[in-house]
Amino acid sequence: MKHLFLTLTTLLLAPLAVLHAAGDKLARPTPEQVVWQDMELEMFIHFAPSTWQNTQHDNLTTPLSAINPQQLDTEQWADVAVAMGARQIVFVAKHVGGFCWWQTDTTDYGVKNTPWRDGKGDVMRDLAASCRKRGLKLGVYLSPADGKHNVGVGGRAKVPAEQENYNRIYRQQLTELLSRYGEMAEVWFDGSNIVPVADILQKYAPRAMIFQGPQATITWIGNEEGVARYPTWNAMPAEKARSGVSTGYDSDPDGDAWLPSECDARIRADWFWSTKNAATLKSVEQLISMYYRSVGHGAVLLLNHTPDTTGRIPEADAQRAAEFSAEIQRRFGKSLAETIGRGNVVELDLGKPTRLDHVITAEDIAEGERVREYVLEGFAAGAWRQLCEGTAIGHKKIDRFPPVEVSKLRLRVMRAAAEPRIRRMAAFSVWGERMPSENIAEMSAITHTLWHWSADAVQPQWTTMKIPLTSFCKDAGVYVFEFARTAGKDLEVQSVNLVSCGQKLDKFVVRRLVRGVPQYHITITEEGVVHELEIVVRIPEPTSRGQATIHRRK
Repeated sequence: MKHLFLTLTTLLLAPLAVLHAAGDKLARPTPEQVVWQDMELEMFIHFAPSTWQNTQHDNLTTPLSAINPQQLDTEQWADVAVAMGARQIVFVAKHVGGFCWWQTDTTDYGVKNTPWRDGKGDVMRDLAASCRKRGLKLGVYLSPADGKHNVGVGGRAKVPAEQENYNRIYRQQLTELLSRYGEMAEVWFDGSNIVPVADILQKYAPRAMIFQGPQATITWIGNEEGVARYPTWNAMPAEKARSGVSTGYDSDPDGDAWLPSECDARIRADWFWSTKNAATLKSVEQLISMYYRSVGHGAVLLLNHTPDTTGRIPEADAQRAAEFSAEIQRRFGKSLAETIGRGNVVELDLGKPTRLDHVITAEDIAEGERVREYVLEGFAAGAWRQLCEGTAIGHKKIDRFPPVEVSKLRLRVMRAAAEPRIRRMAAFSVWGERMPSENIAEMSAITHTLWHWSADAVQPQWTTMKIPLTSFCKDAGVYVFEFARTAGKDLEVQSVNLVSCGQKLDKFVVRRLVRGVPQYHITITEEGVVHELEIVVRIPEPTSRGQATIHRRK
């Protein structure tokens, strides 16, 4: 579902929060980024002709006369968001098929040509009103890719002569969405965006968070599992931030641009409702595990819901969202005690021996992310003992450890870029008498062999090879590709490129040296389409041979 594309648009870039000119030289967020990170939990809504097709990508086969979600009620959607504890809804107004859920004259593939409300319905209008009523912020996803107009990843027309016409269409669609429905807090350009839109964003959504593209102010975490690897820092190099293709894997505590991470994830196995995925609804335990590894690692969690063909979010999904929120509140709704502080040591006196098993710490990120290494300690039996340790704190860090009884809690910062400013240190007792067997394992990193190389397959001169990836890279994420020699000399590599649906995607492959061994880190941003690697290689001697492998990066 993630698409990324390197855009050539460089004018009117949104201002990045760059290095402060004096003092500690840390990247700092804008006020809008601070507000966005404080939301922590948002709701995504995917709804498109795919919902009627039992597919995840609109194949344009559904007659518009069949799209009539007579029970569609954005009040219900907003109620589910509130019950889940979300503070914002991001609605997919147009997915990759090109179907538009608002009244637009840019295409005949939209809600105005369906029987729903006699063609006069406007989901964006209704949802904006429902959000305002509840104090929810609203964001919009407008896919640059558009199957109806034969436009691929990043808004690139497959026939170059049609690019100017699509640019006009897309710019009008974005203008409509940003100018008609009140303030938009977030705008999604899934796949980055080669269509020039900076002037529209500056005019109609100057404070919105922008997902992907050269104006990006937030970044994709790099997977669709709701998992932020630890540590994921809030800063990264400005060049990466402006590329439109950055992920959480590009984070760097010494980076000069502030680009916090968003973890998009699904409450079911798929982005769209189908008749086959009801059993994949995640349990409360799975959602809590996701929460620990997203919000608990300082990221924002954007959890997707899937209205069915009636237009309603299924009751089981709505109930699960409320149960998820209730469990968050049970665990973290009220602390045992908490404090704030500055400096390398922050201490919390609990007043008496107190049983605890979780600690939440948070920096004042308006002043930058300062902590680089810390330990948490508890005082009992006249001595301090270490409870846990970590590196990044940032917006929020949730630490958990076996239950202990202590009378005081202490944060000791072992290394920092500047004086630590802790806006919260809070103690919690969550588990009671025994720790649950929650699933907190990292994602699998199973290695697949893609290709064997030898003099039979590769020539002494530069040779172009195509290696299929689709059967191995089934989910969006970052994958590690490398060549391993078994005999002779190493294969000589001129280039490795990612090709998606016949289009070569620049900047999607990054070469890195890991312990002296070249690796190619590949960002796969959309599942369910044809991906392949195009490599240019040559064999140094006839006896050389080996294999190429790939695994998903943890």
